[in-house]
Amino acid sequence: MPGNTTRENTAAPAYLRIAVPSPLRRTFDYLPPADLFNQGAAALADLQPGVRVRVPFGRQQVVGVLVETSCDTQLGRDQLRPALEILDSSPVLPPSLVALCQWAAAYYQHPLGEVLHAAMPAPLRRGESAEPARQTVWALSAEARGLPQTAFSRAPKQALLFQALLAQPALSRDAIRQLGISDTTVKALAGKGVISQSSAEITAAPATHTLRESPLALNPEQRGAIDQLRYQAFNTYLLEGATGSGKTEVYLQAIAAVLEQGRQALVLVPEIGLTPQTIGRFERRFCAPVAALHSGLSDGQRLQAWLAAASGQARIVIGTRSAVFTPLPEPGIIIVDEEHDPSFKQQDGFRYSARDLAAVRARRHAIPLILGSATPALETLHNAMQGRFHHLRLTRRAGGAQAPLVQLLDIRRLAMEEGFSPTLLQDIETTLARGEQVLVFINRRGFAPTLICHDCGWVANCAHCDARLTVHRHPPHLHCHHCDYQRPLPQQCPQCFSTNLQQLGQGTERSEQFLQQRFGQVPVHRIDRDSTRRKNALAGLLQDVQRGQPCILVGTQMLAKGHHLPNVTLVAILEADSGLLSADFRGPERMGQLLIQVAGRAGRADKPGRVVIQSHHCQHPLMQLLVSEGYQAFARKLLAERQIGGLPPYRYLVLIKAESKRPENALAFLAEARKTAQQLQAPSPQLHYLGPLPALMEKRNNRFRYQLLINAAGRRARQTLLQSLCRQLEAHPLSRRVRWAVDVDPQDMT
Repeated sequence: MPGNTTRENTAAPAYLRIAVPSPLRRTFDYLPPADLFNQGAAALADLQPGVRVRVPFGRQQVVGVLVETSCDTQLGRDQLRPALEILDSSPVLPPSLVALCQWAAAYYQHPLGEVLHAAMPAPLRRGESAEPARQTVWALSAEARGLPQTAFSRAPKQALLFQALLAQPALSRDAIRQLGISDTTVKALAGKGVISQSSAEITAAPATHTLRESPLALNPEQRGAIDQLRYQAFNTYLLEGATGSGKTEVYLQAIAAVLEQGRQALVLVPEIGLTPQTIGRFERRFCAPVAALHSGLSDGQRLQAWLAAASGQARIVIGTRSAVFTPLPEPGIIIVDEEHDPSFKQQDGFRYSARDLAAVRARRHAIPLILGSATPALETLHNAMQGRFHHLRLTRRAGGAQAPLVQLLDIRRLAMEEGFSPTLLQDIETTLARGEQVLVFINRRGFAPTLICHDCGWVANCAHCDARLTVHRHPPHLHCHHCDYQRPLPQQCPQCFSTNLQQLGQGTERSEQFLQQRFGQVPVHRIDRDSTRRKNALAGLLQDVQRGQPCILVGTQMLAKGHHLPNVTLVAILEADSGLLSADFRGPERMGQLLIQVAGRAGRADKPGRVVIQSHHCQHPLMQLLVSEGYQAFARKLLAERQIGGLPPYRYLVLIKAESKRPENALAFLAEARKTAQQLQAPSPQLHYLGPLPALMEKRNNRFRYQLLINAAGRRARQTLLQSLCRQLEAHPLSRRVRWAVDVDPQDMT
């Protein structure tokens, strides 16, 4: 396949141009499969882009995606290999999605084949069937159709199912459950020979939809936001709403308007943990089928949800980052909730931003895009300030709830007890005595971040990373949260053999243990990635909390996003200073967003809320500004600093990253990358180069990591440079000795 020779031309398409999942930034030409070739040129001309094709690639077989059929090729016909099999009769990726993937591959400088693979569920990447699964349905038997409508009047649930099946020819198990009918009732009617089961394909939903429950009354700000939405054209709306201000109700009523037009809605959320509660709220409101797409599903479940959306059967799609690629035959609106969240940016492989791709997709479909957040990303806020986005504001909490009182607590020179000041412990005790709940936020998992020998100073470091091992108690072990390396807790120092090992610092496990000992009369719930690994664990914990009994929640940023906890009236933030001291220029922005989001969990119902922020830097200007004047003033101050420093959103960044087990290889590759880039475009006020420099964590998982930063005044100059640079780097011999990647618009500089 590689290499350029003669060019051939034919009157009709004779070649397949395939994007295969490989690190090479190009497509590959193949001959048609033998069976298709024998059917003649017409059959080849009928092939549509977006179908999957199984092809030989090197010594293996892979599943690629047809990009186009072509009349010519850069290779001689005898140099091309025939494709093995056309897997689909119609495209699994519609033309609009293929075009979106092509745009994304060019913008993010990533191989098209890998982008197209990322857009498909795992079973489709493996070449499995794209046909919707058949599901069990129940229908009345022939004998039962002669029964009077009053049959089973003594068994109300059986009568309800009988009446429903008189009105509809068949009902799925899910549809029966939505009627509140149990499997026991179904078995009872089946045992009487009244109903029988069969299998059928999932069919598309009817064009009209009704509400399952009435919408909530809107306050004037919510009504004003709804009235400004335009559904027949592309516009981006920044819905900036204080935590608890009713952004979700605006989403629901906007979606209702879209469904009434017979169109679909796509809702992106940042965390798997938010998906069940979001789906539950949407299913309670709408009769329309709702599909979920996130990594907590099995491959089969995810495929069926994806196919339900692609067929139009699912009218509302709710998913995490990768759901932005879900095919929608009748798109009507895209909503990105908590749009500021860093998890919308993929940090490895195909490094795309789901939020930004949602904007591209909405523009191409000429539909509205709503970006919702209490703490918008600085880039989003800047676009709203410049008039590129419509800025919709919700400044007060829904239902009359009041914003919480925020207090900075200076902990310098205080006698701390396991990270808690005496004042904070008294506040917790008082809150629990009133029958209310407390949320303690500490953004560090585990029991303690450091294990140290008190006699010789030895520290338990990861064997594979420039990082310390975190102490965990349940089960007892040391754990690296960067490469997942684990080892047992040592009983003595490996350096001096002392048994005087101390666990320094505070983690969620340690806080949980201390609070259980101090406030043993109330439950303490820990919510972090360790405690919620089991399926439905998070939903179960939150369900316990929402019963309203006095308790303490201890957790990481998983607790900061979107959860409605009406009896939480005190939020305690143990460590608020790390963002102020971060080496990443986004550190203060992330700190401000996190503090506001966590604070928003307090006082969301009729009881007033209070937030206590422990800090060693209470007098820091940014901390004072955030607490006294709010996020808007804080964000504007950061924007002014970004403009002076020549940072986003005023300039455009790209990181070229390289890693290798031999650091000299990564450094040499990036030095060559900078040299090549400067030959293509010399340094100037429009284009700056910095590096190669070590990453902040230079060694990770036994690989040494370095990066080259390119800072451009405009996107066009940056993209023109990257297009040529990536082609030359791909062909360079050093590229085969390192792992390298291009991160366009990086969100994490560490």
